[in-house]
Amino acid sequence: MEKFLHKQDQSEYLSKKLSGYIGPGGVVYLTDPRKVFVKRLVDLVFSFLFLVFILSWLFPLVAALIKLDSSGPVLFKQLRHGKGNTAFWCYKFRTMKRNDEADTRQASRHDRRVTRMGKFLRKTSLDETPQFFNVLLGDMSVIGPRPHAVPMNHLFSNEINNYMFRHSVKPGITGLAQVKGYRGEILRFYDIYGRVRLDHFYIKNWSLLLDAKILVWTISAVFLKNANVY
Repeated sequence: MEKFLHKQDQSEYLSKKLSGYIGPGGVVYLTDPRKVFVKRLVDLVFSFLFLVFILSWLFPLVAALIKLDSSGPVLFKQLRHGKGNTAFWCYKFRTMKRNDEADTRQASRHDRRVTRMGKFLRKTSLDETPQFFNVLLGDMSVIGPRPHAVPMNHLFSNEINNYMFRHSVKPGITGLAQVKGYRGEILRFYDIYGRVRLDHFYIKNWSLLLDAKILVWTISAVFLKNANVY
C-alpha cells in the first residue's frame, strides 16, 4: 500500500500534519443545516424503498450463496471514519476468506483471499448494499465521500493537505470519485489524491441534482467493465 506515497514536486498539496476542517473563505457548503436536513430526508426515503423492494429478497439470496461458497459469516464489518472523524462499524457482504489483514491490506488483482462469490459481489458492487442499514442508522449517506478503514484513513490524512475536510459530511455508499473512475486498489499517490479532490468538489457543490446524476452514473457503472475493481 505504500506504493502510492512515491510522489514528487507536489509540496503545495502535502502535509505531514493533520489538516483539520478547512473551508476557504468561511463558506458554508453541505454543512448548512437546511441542506443537511434535505439530504437526510432523501437518504431515509431512498434507503427505506431499497430495503423493502430490493434488499428484502436480495439479502437472503446472497447470504445463501456466500454460505455455500465458503465458511464464515455472511456480513463483514469494519471500523471506518465518518462525519466528524467519528468511527463507526461499516457493513458489507463478506467477499474474502477469514484473514488477519482485512483492515491493513487492500484487495489486489488475483487476491487469493477473495472468494468466488466475492469476485462477483465486488464486480457488481453488491457487496456494498448492506450499507443501506448504515444509512438508516445515520452513520452514512447514500452519496458522499467513501469511508476508509481506520489505519488507511490515518495514513492518508498525514499525506494530503486538507484531507480531513471530507469528514465534514457523512460518508456515502457511492460518490463522485467512484463514478469518475477512482475505484479499487490505491497504488499511486494520485489514486488517492484524485479521490480527495473530487470529494472536496462534491462537498462544495452539493445539490439534489448532483446526487441524482451520481446515482445514475453509479447504476451505469455497474453494467460497465471497470478494470480497477477486483
